[in-house]
Amino acid sequence: MAKVELIGVTKRFGATEVVHGVDLQIRDNEFIVLVGPSGCGKSTILRMIAGLEPLSDGEIRIADRTVNQVPPKERNVAMVFQNYALYPHMTVYDNMGFSLKMQNRPMEERDKKVRAAAEILELAPFLDRKPAALSGGQRQRVAMGRAIVRQPDVFLFDEPLSNLDAQLRTQMRMELKKLHLQMKTTTIYVTHDQIEAMTLADRIVVLKDGDIQQVGTPIDVFEKPDNVFVARFIGNPPANILSGVVQRENGQAAVATGGLTLPIPRDIRLETGREVLVGIRPDAIKAGEAAAGLPESWRFGATVVVSETVGAQSLLEFDLRGHPMIAELEGRLLFSPGADIDLGFDLNRILLFDPQTEQALR
Repeated sequence: MAKVELIGVTKRFGATEVVHGVDLQIRDNEFIVLVGPSGCGKSTILRMIAGLEPLSDGEIRIADRTVNQVPPKERNVAMVFQNYALYPHMTVYDNMGFSLKMQNRPMEERDKKVRAAAEILELAPFLDRKPAALSGGQRQRVAMGRAIVRQPDVFLFDEPLSNLDAQLRTQMRMELKKLHLQMKTTTIYVTHDQIEAMTLADRIVVLKDGDIQQVGTPIDVFEKPDNVFVARFIGNPPANILSGVVQRENGQAAVATGGLTLPIPRDIRLETGREVLVGIRPDAIKAGEAAAGLPESWRFGATVVVSETVGAQSLLEFDLRGHPMIAELEGRLLFSPGADIDLGFDLNRILLFDPQTEQALR
């Protein structure tokens, strides 16, 4: 068990700097997820923590020990990769116990740890099989078991579920979360899939172009994004963003946007005439009885472009006076393309950003 600290961590490849002075503190036993688009530096940061990639500048501390010059095998971390990296000629038992064998651990100790890990991961019936005789999910669990038997201070996961089909990814996400709750080991998980980030993390670290954009709980990052990038990246579908101008009506602040004037139900002290970007989460848009229950000034008419049902929810693309938007509605609601319908914004969840810096206005 260990906390991990990154202090001014920088990585350059030649003249190109890909990680820019990252500062991050990861608490003991925390499950933290690094998420961002391809090329944002998340896997590079993970590899620097593991010792597989040297730092250009900065310091990494694991369990209060600076590890910049410590080789990977002495950092007491265990890494699970996107490709399972199993030895095809070895059984599950031998794959899981290989690192202990290389450390010359006694046979009795190896056997005890391998079988304990196999019970946790429900692999006990497959210990005599070779990887070719396993499913993708079972192979991934073997890779996780190989990490568990080492009893590391820190688990590192580099997009471990990306090779699995959608149903298996969902199953393995739950297995990973249960495993963390059972073992209580500090875990750093890298993914580009924001659904994985939202469901697994105690805290999310959102990265873009080698810089941290926001660190927070999944709910905080979703409901209170620090900038437009986070608002669009976290959430599926992403937040709708419209341009607007601040006005005053009867002493109350409002934003004129998309042909509508939307009252701001909280005081954020914006001067009249200021340009802003307005963010509306798709699930903050209501239809039917839910829309009718909103104040009249929060409701509007729109034209349906296309709609589809996704399980117990419906996605609706609509045109708001020339502005395309997406709503995520509760229930199985289908609308005909071109139909005029009544919708409403839950303005208690309105997001406002500065159009120049794209930073949140609060």
